[in-house]
Amino acid sequence: MESFDFIEMKVPAKPEYVGVVRLSISGIASRMGFSYEEIEDLKIAISEAMSNATTHAYDEKDDGEITIGFGLYANRLEIMVADRGGSFDLEEVKAEIGPYENKHSVEELREGGFGLFLIEALMDKVEIKNDYGVIVLMTKYLHENEVDINDDQISTTP
Repeated sequence: MESFDFIEMKVPAKPEYVGVVRLSISGIASRMGFSYEEIEDLKIAISEAMSNATTHAYDEKDDGEITIGFGLYANRLEIMVADRGGSFDLEEVKAEIGPYENKHSVEELREGGFGLFLIEALMDKVEIKNDYGVIVLMTKYLHENEVDINDDQISTTP
């Protein structure tokens, strides 16, 4: 099993805590070496996942909690946003989760699911689990600042 660091945060399911989580992901992604543009994409994606959870997961009278997990790997950042509260094991969730597919209607996932389309556009991989609450697992790969052999190249020299 590859090694990784895991950071877990719990915040009240209130919109005012989205900024705290955005700052956290910005710091983590910066430390890992993501570019400014990638960090902005990560901040938007986590904001969408958090907004979905704060808006739709709990009644207004319910003091809900959102758990955010960051898996820091050598080549990628995996982010979990779960509105079911409680702690969870990243590897266990990954074993049970499936890919997000556009064939799911927005209503099936939850009202306001438009954010999921945006998340999918910004991230390299998105997986959803909605058995009890909703868990969104988003992956962003750390691309080195070099041009891949398969990418457009300015020069033909290696």
